Amino acid sequence: MLPEDDYKKIAKRLGREPTEVEQGCFLNLWSEHCSYRSSSAILKTFTTTGERVIIGPGDDAAIVRLEDGWVMAIGMESHNHPSYVDPYNGAATGVGGIVRDIISMGARPIALMDPLYFGPLDNEKNRYLFEHVIMGIAGYGNCIGVPVVRGEAYFHESFSGNPLVNVVCVGLAREDKIVTAIAQKAGNKLVLMGSSTGRDGMGGASFASRDLSEESESEERHSVQIGDPFAEKLVMEATLEAIDKGLVLACRDLGAAGLVGASSEMAANGELGAYIIADNVHLRDESLTPFEIMISESQERMVLEVEPGNVDKVLAIADKYDLKANLIGELTQKTQYVVEYKGEIVADMPILFLCGGAPTSEMDFIPPGIERNAEKPPVPGDIKDTILKLLARPNIASKEWVYRQYDHEVQVRTVIKPGMDAGVLRIIDDTQGLALSCGCNPAHVEADPYNGGAGTVIENAMNLAAVGARPIALVDCLNFGNPERSEIFYQFKQASLGLGDAARKLKTPVVGGNVSFYNESDEFGSAIAPTPSIGMVGWVRDLGTIPAGTFRHTDETVILVGDTKDELGASEYYSMLGLDNNGITPGLPENIDTVIDTLIRVVESGLITSAHDISNGGLAVTLCEMVEQIGAEIDITGICARDDDALFSESYGRMVITTSEPEEVLDMMSGIDCTVLGKTSGNGLSIKTRNSNLNLSKDEIEDARNSLSRLMMD
Repeated sequence: MLPEDDYKKIAKRLGREPTEVEQGCFLNLWSEHCSYRSSSAILKTFTTTGERVIIGPGDDAAIVRLEDGWVMAIGMESHNHPSYVDPYNGAATGVGGIVRDIISMGARPIALMDPLYFGPLDNEKNRYLFEHVIMGIAGYGNCIGVPVVRGEAYFHESFSGNPLVNVVCVGLAREDKIVTAIAQKAGNKLVLMGSSTGRDGMGGASFASRDLSEESESEERHSVQIGDPFAEKLVMEATLEAIDKGLVLACRDLGAAGLVGASSEMAANGELGAYIIADNVHLRDESLTPFEIMISESQERMVLEVEPGNVDKVLAIADKYDLKANLIGELTQKTQYVVEYKGEIVADMPILFLCGGAPTSEMDFIPPGIERNAEKPPVPGDIKDTILKLLARPNIASKEWVYRQYDHEVQVRTVIKPGMDAGVLRIIDDTQGLALSCGCNPAHVEADPYNGGAGTVIENAMNLAAVGARPIALVDCLNFGNPERSEIFYQFKQASLGLGDAARKLKTPVVGGNVSFYNESDEFGSAIAPTPSIGMVGWVRDLGTIPAGTFRHTDETVILVGDTKDELGASEYYSMLGLDNNGITPGLPENIDTVIDTLIRVVESGLITSAHDISNGGLAVTLCEMVEQIGAEIDITGICARDDDALFSESYGRMVITTSEPEEVLDMMSGIDCTVLGKTSGNGLSIKTRNSNLNLSKDEIEDARNSLSRLMMD
């Protein structure tokens, strides 16, 4: 149950021993997952405001202003531990939870993104987890009619025993229809609507704040929620109808900490109290105790603040959608959180103490002290073979096997389908839209937490720039090991500071997200590589100017934008060679804001026919990925002194673009490093290096890139 120090603090404040129900409430609301007790000081360093930001961190989702009275709701969550114990249901309910966060703001969900992180696929258990997580996301998202338009699948030894399942959801609403999780008035009623309450997801918030052990799969299965996407669809429509009719004054999804979490935080946000009648909660099993009723994390449930005169109207809407709904309590002027069960008071707690009284932790932090080896290996004798092997690595290979399982066309907004740098959705008059990107590179962050955290922001902003989108907001999911270990907290602090500084440089506010600590595996004796995964959204002014991600026309000029440096440290190339601790890691280009802004302006000019960001695997991989129907003749001899640096460096802030108007484009890019690489031609890739001429056919490239699909279909 409660840690001893927490128990003593609670007993002192209450002036008595806490009841069992009270202990359960504090255990979950004071968990790391809910209270951010170890991370709140660092999170306060983020810039969370901006000219478009209406609601920032603290609500179920952020609200960002778009155009013509439209706003975007955006949120990001993790469902890591549940997805290890039960990958299908863990991943499915991760989708369901973040979708309800968007709904609770009065927005209709229009898109999902899923950055995912697993152990190596040569391990049967990791393949099982990967396969069933994808099935869970597809099974839930497809049923509720929300497309998955972007994602990431990254593989690293540290995620064996503790995969990461992060999900971003974006929604659309009219600005005058927004609701929040801030209670409005004492005397208003609380209505619980949705599925029945059962024992699934019991204590999920506290489970998410512990390491995974060898016994977690069997002993913690009760902590995994079981989702019902068809019920979710009904909850979505009923909630949005009630909000649209002006019947809902505040709304909260029942996620972490269940009913006590949703109802107490809503009331506390409005500086009010709440009186809950646990008997009125509709149950799946009548034997549930009040302790279980309050902390159950059964899915597809919402709590609504409703004026007394409108309760029957809300209940009628629920009945219309064949949903259960009950009046379960009311808001009070007295700031206490009181729970009644069978005529007895089973909990009576100061609500601001319950929701905001968790003690914060002052963690020590010490750099891990890993020294990097500056020695460089010889340039490979067979560069073509090296490129093909890189293309076949799971982190680089095509993820078509994943996104073919998702319905990415539903709602008919999708302009760019999965597999490109960014997903794009049309929003207004078929001319303007949103671009979405997500993910991070854990190897970069592990090697250099600050620069790796900053690089996460840069990489996603470059993905948006490739489609001409200006970043307007980002959300984060900060996944780390046990913060009580000084080297882990050092990683968290430095990565977060890097992320925040880069976001400020790009004038992109951090509007929401979550922190997921204790991602460690007793089974493998390991902590995950630091993974500050983000979701970033940009505004596209003219959908008609978006370039392709592959070569489209022959006899066009191929240009490398950005400076390529001797930065092979933590690269996919060095990882393939077993040189994980070798080399210089990528640094931050001083002019990255200028590079990104200029790229966006050039794309908006309509002069660019194709554009592709350079990331994992470097320039060689980017060029191969751009070969579809059209190939290119490339000369890399003017980039770096060594061919391996030119081909495989993962320096930040670089992109390959093509144009039929090179003089005009280069003039617009004046002051930014640009190298003319060659011309598009044929249907394969020819690369002139310092020592040889390489020729990679379209079929060779395609065969290498399809390695992941072959592995998962065997």
